[in-house]
Order: sequence, then C-alpha cells, then structure tokens
Amino acid sequence: MTWQTLLYEWANFVVRWIHVIAAIAWIGSSFYFVHLDLSLRRRPNLPAGVGGDAWQVHGGGFYHMLKYLIAPPHMPEELTWFKWEAYFTFLSGFLLLSILYYLNADLYLIDKTVWDMPQWLAVALAIVALAGGWLIYDLLYRTPLADSDDALLAVVFALLVAAAFGLTKIFSGRGAFMELGAIIGTIMVANVAMNIMPNQRKTVAALLAGQTPNPAYGKAAKQRSLHNNYLTLPALFLMLSNHYPLAFATRWNWAIAGIVIVIGAVIRHFYNSRHAGKPSPWWTWGVAAAGVILIMWLSAQGPSAAAGPAAANPPAATKIAFAEVQEIVAAHCAMCHAAEPLWPGIKLPPKGVLLDTDAAIRLHARDIGLQAVWSHAMPPGGNVSAISDDERAVLAAWLDAGAPAD
Repeated sequence: MTWQTLLYEWANFVVRWIHVIAAIAWIGSSFYFVHLDLSLRRRPNLPAGVGGDAWQVHGGGFYHMLKYLIAPPHMPEELTWFKWEAYFTFLSGFLLLSILYYLNADLYLIDKTVWDMPQWLAVALAIVALAGGWLIYDLLYRTPLADSDDALLAVVFALLVAAAFGLTKIFSGRGAFMELGAIIGTIMVANVAMNIMPNQRKTVAALLAGQTPNPAYGKAAKQRSLHNNYLTLPALFLMLSNHYPLAFATRWNWAIAGIVIVIGAVIRHFYNSRHAGKPSPWWTWGVAAAGVILIMWLSAQGPSAAAGPAAANPPAATKIAFAEVQEIVAAHCAMCHAAEPLWPGIKLPPKGVLLDTDAAIRLHARDIGLQAVWSHAMPPGGNVSAISDDERAVLAAWLDAGAPAD
C-alpha cells in the first residue's frame, strides 16, 4: 500500500466521521428547538415579554423553558449561539463531496451517456449549482411569496423537483442525487449563516443599545428555521442514496427524488403538529407509505429508456453457463473489484467488494444485479468499461435462473 492510498482512505474516513458527528449535532439541536418552539404554551402570570413556556423532564431533572418574543429585559452574562454545528456540517460535507465526487468526477459525477464533458467542467457546474440553488431560494424571500409559508414551500418543492430533473440531464444519477442533497444542505446552512444568525445579532445589538428590536427579525429567522426542519429528512435520504442504486440509477430517478421530498416533509409535519398540541395528522403516514410504494414501483421500471430492453426484461428461459458470467465480470467489473485494482485512481476495491474469483462472483450475485442489471449504476462514469446490453442480458438471465454455479 502506498502512502497516497493510506492518506486518501483515512482522509475519507475522518472527514466522513466529522461530517456525521456535526450533522447529528445540528439536526438534533434543530429538531429540538422546533419542538420546543411549537410546544410553548401561553399561561397566566408569565413574565413580561414572554410569549409562552414549557415544562420538560430529562436526566432526572425538571426544566422550565421560557421564550421571549423579542428579547429579555436584560442580557444574560452567557448566551449560547447555535451555529457551529451547521457550519461544520457544511464545511466537512463540502470537503467530503470534493474527496469523493470532485476528485473522482470521471467515475462518480460524469455519465458519458448523459453528457461527455471534461472533469473540470463537471466540477465547475456542480459548484455553480450549489451557489445558484441558494441564490434562487433566497430571492424567493424577496417576493410576496414570503408572506405565505405554504405557498413558499410549494414553490421551493417545484424548483427542487425541476433541479432533480435537470441534474439528471447533466450528471450521473449518483452524482445528481448527491448534488441535489448538497444543494439542499447549502440552502439550509446559508439560512443559518445569512439570515438566522444576522437577525439574531441585530436583535442583540438593539437590546444592548437600549432599543426595541424589530420583531420582523425573529419572524424571518423562525420561518427559515422551519423550512430547514422540513428539508432535513429529504437531505438525509439524498446523502445516503449513493448506497441504493435502485433509487439513483433507474429510469425515474428524478421523480423518486421528488417523492422523497414529499415523504420527508409530511413526516416532519406529523411531528410538528403533535408538538404544537394540534390533532395528530395520521393521514401523513398514509401519504408516506403510498410514496414508498410508488418509489418501489418506479425503481422496478428498470434503467433509463436509453438502455436496451434486454437488460430490463431478461429472457427467463435462457440457459446461461457460469463461464459466460465469469467472462463478463472479469472484463467489466474485476478491474476495480480486485485485491489490487487496475483502474487508475482506484486504490482499493470499492466498498471492499471483490469479484475476481468464482466464489466471490456467486457471493455477490445480488449486488451485481442491483448495480449492473436492474439499474445501471455500474460500471460507473457512464459505463466506462463499455459493457453491452447483451452482456447485461446474460447477467439478468443468470440471476433470473437463481445464479447457478454451473
């Protein structure tokens, strides 16, 4: 093992670990404060300026939480600001995105059957998409739509679905899903950095100056925070989607992304309603279940329409010799999935999967089906090893027969 391989693999692991830690901290605090805000109740004899309070129990103690609508009469000596969780999530996420996708754009970001472009252009377009997504989203708040949470969320949803469709026409399915998740994550972090935190600072500065803070600052910050709350679960799914080729590498991947956004939003709506003391909207679970079923059906429609029908509809009665399967896997898969990969830039077999022996091929038969037959996630980079539809059909028929060893 070279020192470059050692450094790359551990950088990948450490940055991923930091990203997960930061995301857990951010999502946890975000979900908690949305819950707290919704659970506040107006009660008699509250201090002046308090809009509501909540009693909570945790860890053997009781907590009495008060929320001042604008600011307390006097600033406390210590004030906790919740921001670094969001910032570190973005910084570590962008670094991880760069390590995995931008440095390996030829394999994971570019699909030559979609758009055969140089790596620098793919990376440039990806970065422009991150910035452009935030700018368009932020501009919506400068329109009358900002007066209605529901209308604004509907427009944001439509734009995200349009972005999903557009990204699948530029990048690989894997890259498009990851880029869409990164766009949502960028919007969420920018909400914190560009709106929520500045408005909170203005409120504190006004209070220190002996002025009455503008209540519009708190209203705008709360609106952005609520939108972050509804976008969190879709972002999590998209970030994890690279492990599920039936989601990103099938014909209706952009529609699947849109349905995931709806599922995540209705799940949050259920919990937000309960936390606010409103009747439980049990219908949301029906919508979520229907969405999952629809996603499963869409993923079963096979790879893109550009892929030949043979792979998506294997001839079940065809007898396939294992030697044919072995030859196809050796020619198109084992160059990366070997103890010592031959493909430039691949230092270790992806996900530790080896396909360089007969036993390994049979062991990973289902994975081969998921990656190269029922979806076209592999070979990456838009079929870099040029596997044909006829060869995929051979694999499909072998799998349909139960992946026999002879």
